[in-house]
Amino acid sequence: MDTSCQQKGFFTFLPQNITKAPHYCCPVIDNLRSEAKHMGNILNEGEHEHPLIKSKLPPQPHGSNNHSLFQRSCSESKKLWHIAAPSIFTRLAMFSITVVTQSLAGHLGDLDLAAISIACTVLISITFGFLLGMASALETLCGQAYGAGQQRILGVYLQRSWVVLFLSSILLLPVFIFATPVLKLIGQPVAVAEQAGLVAVWLIPLHLSFPFQFTLQRFLQCQLKTGIIAWVSGVALAVHVLVSWVFVYRMRIGIVGTALSIGFSWWLSVLGMLGYTLFGGCPRSWTGFSVEAFVGLWEFFKLSLASGVMLAVTIYGWESMIPLAFLGATGVRVANELGAGNAKGARFATVVSVVTTLFVGFIFWLVIVSFNKNLALIFTSSSSVIQMVNELAMLLAFTVLLNCIQPVLSGVAVGSGRQAVVAYINIGSYYLIGIPLGVLLGWLLPSGIGMWTGMMSGTVVQTLILAIITMRYDWEKEVQKAQILVEEEATFNDQ
Repeated sequence: MDTSCQQKGFFTFLPQNITKAPHYCCPVIDNLRSEAKHMGNILNEGEHEHPLIKSKLPPQPHGSNNHSLFQRSCSESKKLWHIAAPSIFTRLAMFSITVVTQSLAGHLGDLDLAAISIACTVLISITFGFLLGMASALETLCGQAYGAGQQRILGVYLQRSWVVLFLSSILLLPVFIFATPVLKLIGQPVAVAEQAGLVAVWLIPLHLSFPFQFTLQRFLQCQLKTGIIAWVSGVALAVHVLVSWVFVYRMRIGIVGTALSIGFSWWLSVLGMLGYTLFGGCPRSWTGFSVEAFVGLWEFFKLSLASGVMLAVTIYGWESMIPLAFLGATGVRVANELGAGNAKGARFATVVSVVTTLFVGFIFWLVIVSFNKNLALIFTSSSSVIQMVNELAMLLAFTVLLNCIQPVLSGVAVGSGRQAVVAYINIGSYYLIGIPLGVLLGWLLPSGIGMWTGMMSGTVVQTLILAIITMRYDWEKEVQKAQILVEEEATFNDQ
């Protein structure tokens, strides 16, 4: 035999084929089978004698399990940041629209600044938080459906959310219509209450954009189309700066113009995402308007209502934009894995999300603790204020750290459809523990530390309960629930 045939792999082919051929009654085949087995044994021995002859399955190196875990962690972290990073930019950009308006309103006068600040900080925060929470129901439904490969029902979910959230926004209109008497009732000066009431009426267009803004964001986010959301938000912010400058400095419309400019910019963002969705950006998930959107509204409303209560107790500011982005990203990742039937993947996504946000929170904690004096100097040169910031720095650092962990645990609940459980936990933690303890400690401790400590105690209880629930998850059961939900909806739509 020519040994070059061995090097070309000829006889490695024979044992895998001829030796497994049917035992026909032919002496030639029998001889070839016997010789092939013999040459196969020679080659197997040659693998140990000649290093150039390597096995097709090389032995696993020592520590391969750790290497595999590292690769999985990097892969999952990449998926998480693919959603979270554009979401952070989007939330900061949209929140900056309000900040820009408040900054320009300050040049109109102190009364106008106070009015628009109250309208945005108090009134808008109430409806913003509630409708944002209601929209997170889409993270559960669309995320699981996308993971299961049932993209065609995502469009039905989106339209159903439009119906539910828009009707809910109509029910919330008295918050704006009767803002003046409510503000007077809680002790605001008459002039401020009346001006804030005027601003509130002209902020209604902004309020009515929330049902479409929040749902379109989640619809696209669940399909990992996060880039288009970021681009649209960036353009909306740039246009808003220009429009606000024209309204305030050129047209001199005043406080009404500044209020209208916020709504204009938010609706511009809505139209950008809607245009992308309707005109070819989502060919598999958007197949046109459907009457099925009006079916199952009650079940959708119950899930949305629980989601709204879950987030309605939170006050939103700059510091909450990053945690909220991770809440959404975690919800999408968990929902995708549950919909795909991957219980281990959902659990691993949870672990990576928690570790990632812990790391991000620790960075902020370290910055606050290390540079508290420098941070205070950015805003003031008063020695008394700087001293107070130094005293509160550690409390602020731990507050930021806790507020990074809690939203991710809430995101796990969103991904698995457990919004109602989180809603009860949030209400109990804040209203039964945080606020009463804060009032009590407010009398015992000076400088507002007591109230802050009490409220943070509520957050601690909330985080611990959510952590215990998350650790006790039966992920296989969650997968079954997700698959049943998706299959029922898909079957109904096929009828």
